[in-house]
Amino acid sequence: MKTAVVLFNLGGPDSRASVRPFLFNLFNDKAIIAVFQPLRALIAMVISFRRMAKAKDIYEKIGDRSPILEHTQEQAEALEKELSLKGQYKVFIAMRYSHPLSAETVKEVKNYAPDKVVLLPLYPQFSTTTSGSSFDMWYAEAKKQKLHVPHHPVCCYSFDNHFIGAHAELIKPAYIEAAKHGHPRLLFSAHGLPQKIIDKGDPYQWQIERTVSALQRKLNLPDYVICYQSRVGPLEWIGPSTEDEIKRAGIDGVPLVIVPISFVSEHSETLVELDIEYRILANKNGVPHYERVEALGVHTEFIQALSWLTEATSLYPNCSNSLGRQCPKEFKKCGFKEWKMN
Repeated sequence: MKTAVVLFNLGGPDSRASVRPFLFNLFNDKAIIAVFQPLRALIAMVISFRRMAKAKDIYEKIGDRSPILEHTQEQAEALEKELSLKGQYKVFIAMRYSHPLSAETVKEVKNYAPDKVVLLPLYPQFSTTTSGSSFDMWYAEAKKQKLHVPHHPVCCYSFDNHFIGAHAELIKPAYIEAAKHGHPRLLFSAHGLPQKIIDKGDPYQWQIERTVSALQRKLNLPDYVICYQSRVGPLEWIGPSTEDEIKRAGIDGVPLVIVPISFVSEHSETLVELDIEYRILANKNGVPHYERVEALGVHTEFIQALSWLTEATSLYPNCSNSLGRQCPKEFKKCGFKEWKMN
């Protein structure tokens, strides 16, 4: 039986010229700006124009492009190699805001003629703005292109054992290094969300907390904080902010270990925001040592997590129930029945 596995990721510009189209696609997503067309497109045009120069400055620091596609390709290759020992699988990539977009990948998957499709977000914690948006786009394109085969979505894996194990293995050496400079504080930094999205019932923040709780049980961390980065715009965002926690660490005189807890690939939020901007902020505020844990990438345990999730979801398509519910009972959107093909 042939199984197509689709890895979903955010995407990113592959050149300076593609920065504005990437930003437009991002802000033209109804999961990001919840207004009707054509107003949403007009707003996206204005925001992408205003943010283009700043975004280009960010990407200039990492070679004028995002490395996220290459890193996702490496993860796809590692996962396909792992799955090849267990059956006939082929792994594809679908980016939400840059190439390859879902429309392109649906065509490739249809040409592969699989018996079923597993949808596997590279977002461990579910949000309507990430996995939810990717699922919506995929199903719309699958319906449009008549990809009529069973689909099995993996909604989330915020406390999967292998996923937690991979984080723990990467944290340990960073913690040991930081401990040479005092008693370290771990900052689990996740991408932020506007508070109003959480207030509507999005389980993202709850799942971030569950991920960190699982790591706390595994590592017995004495001093840690969950915080959020990458805030944009005037809306109230969930907190505390990573910037404020870095400043507080300076006041307390403690070394820092920064863990990108919601990112599994290196991209601008890790390579620029965490590695450059926040490091400068830490030095400016007297933090005695700043250590950043790398993203999971192709860590063996993380690839094993993706492999196990693929197999289990293929066999038991109602992933929220069969793999252990990963979100509050009152939040239904990430359950399989809400995402099945019509």
